[in-house]
Order: sequence, then C-alpha cells, then structure tokens
Amino acid sequence: MQKIEAIIQPRKLETVRQALDKIGIKGLSVSDIDGYGNQKGHTEMYRGQEYSVAFTKKVKLEIFSSDDKVEEIVKTIIETAKTGKIGDGKVFVTALSQAHRIRTGESGDTAI
Repeated sequence: MQKIEAIIQPRKLETVRQALDKIGIKGLSVSDIDGYGNQKGHTEMYRGQEYSVAFTKKVKLEIFSSDDKVEEIVKTIIETAKTGKIGDGKVFVTALSQAHRIRTGESGDTAI
C-alpha cells in the first residue's frame, strides 16, 4: 500500500480529479494549502503598487492505493497537472504499513 501526495495548482484540481476518476480512483482527500518552492513566491501589482507574495495558493491531494495502481496514478497526475511552467507542483509517494477501515474493521488493501 502507498500514500500519494500531490501538490498542484488549484486551477488544475478538477482536471486531475476527472482523470483520476477515469482510471477508477474514487476516493481522495483535498486540502487548500499555502507554500512556496524554488520560486520563493512572486510579485503582484495592486493599485499601481508592486508587492511581494511569499506564499502561493496550492492544493494538496492525498490518495491511498494498492501497490499495483501507484504508477498509473502518478502518471495521470503528472500528465494532467503539468503546464510546463514554474509552480506546477510535486508528487510524493510513501509506503504505508497499515490501513484500517473503522466502520467494518477491514485491514490492508481492502480498507482503502
């Protein structure tokens, strides 16, 4: 089992969600986050004044998957979230040792 975390641009969320739905991924968690990467924020104009924005708005997706679907999920996220510009985001994959469904008591792959 694996946990896939993807940090993407908010405007790409619906496109990524639809693409994941097409490959059979029905469950995911979404969080609105603020952060910065290599670009260290950006500058914007407001009423003729330029100001610095240290944190940019992003969306974090969390998906829990059996090992056999991980590569397809990661590939789908990268293909649909990519714009080719700075700030497209990142995808992280972490091994899970256990998963339990509270309602039924199921464990392992059947719990996700």
